[in-house]
Amino acid sequence: MSKFWHFVDHIESYICRTLLSIFVCLLFVQIIARTAFNFSFSWVEELSVYMFVWFVFFGASYAAKMGAHNRVTFQLKIFPSSWLKYIEAIADLFWIFFNVYFVILALDFIFNRMNRFQSSQTMGFHLSWVYIVLPIAFSLMTFRILQVNYKRLILKQELKDPDAIDLEELKAEVTEPQNTQPNEGK
Repeated sequence: MSKFWHFVDHIESYICRTLLSIFVCLLFVQIIARTAFNFSFSWVEELSVYMFVWFVFFGASYAAKMGAHNRVTFQLKIFPSSWLKYIEAIADLFWIFFNVYFVILALDFIFNRMNRFQSSQTMGFHLSWVYIVLPIAFSLMTFRILQVNYKRLILKQELKDPDAIDLEELKAEVTEPQNTQPNEGK
């Protein structure tokens, strides 16, 4: 059962990795087909664009899970640092309201307002399959915002900035002594 919850907790990462690898491979095949065989697949570019759009929206949800969305925080320096997480939580409430409203609008568009005969140009499937990423990703993003705030405010966990982690690794590499002796006898 823990493997299932691990999978659910990392679903955006798995989706993004899969989408990225597939659309990069598709574009690579398209480039080889065009340059080597003077032939192109009409559907590859369209499918790659759709996959890239899905990649971006699930990537935004993944960034919300990591607490890695950009924020303007210079104005918060006038407040005590202990207030920062509460002020960010209030800002996240506005973000959640926006997401919920956007999900409602997206569902209304997909199921009520979208032309029933609107389909992709080369592949022929209905474009609602492309647009369905909007309510899915924004719902997932809302869940991740709530999850991050639960961890910070209720569980009192400090979430590490993903960029700061990379900076610490670089500092550790720089401070390690370098072995200048060549390996002899190998």
